[in-house]
Amino acid sequence: MCGGRGTRLESSHEKPLYPIEGTAMIDRVLAALRESRIETIHAAVSPHAPETRTHLEGTADVSTIGTAGDGYVADLLTVLERSDVSPPVLTVAADLPLLEATVVDRVLAAHGDGVASRTVCVPAALKRRLGVSIDARLEPDDYLAPTGVNVVGTTDESTTMTDIHYDPRLAVNVNRLEDARVAADRLRRRSVEGR
Repeated sequence: MCGGRGTRLESSHEKPLYPIEGTAMIDRVLAALRESRIETIHAAVSPHAPETRTHLEGTADVSTIGTAGDGYVADLLTVLERSDVSPPVLTVAADLPLLEATVVDRVLAAHGDGVASRTVCVPAALKRRLGVSIDARLEPDDYLAPTGVNVVGTTDESTTMTDIHYDPRLAVNVNRLEDARVAADRLRRRSVEGR
């Protein structure tokens, strides 16, 4: 999901192309997906991010799907209407520059049989501890924040399971400049530690 404007970032870059340690966030997310057990990658792009569309259309292993950019749910429904996309579907926001393949694979393993849909959350307290913004909370569990990672299952039921992870790689969504600074700092530390 990479069609957002990124107005809160106060940058001339479209949000998915915002560089963290010299690499666009979308490229960091794609690297994690490529190294995971994901089989096919589709990128939901919108008129709000034309440069992102152009950037991704030059990528051989990613197909772009145009959406109206009317929000996550509306754009996801557009994606799911396509005949070449069928659940289970893992959705990942382009603003997760710390994402790694091991995290993606852990989410997929928790999903198991692929029937129920899942929302991946982190405790809001973890986001506060890391010093990153909390832009949404999962109600009625006000202490949870959605990560931008979800699994759309194969069932038509409206039941969605909630997976709670205490993992900074899922907790750092870059929506503001301070979030970008936190992400860059964590990536530098990861590099020094050799991970």
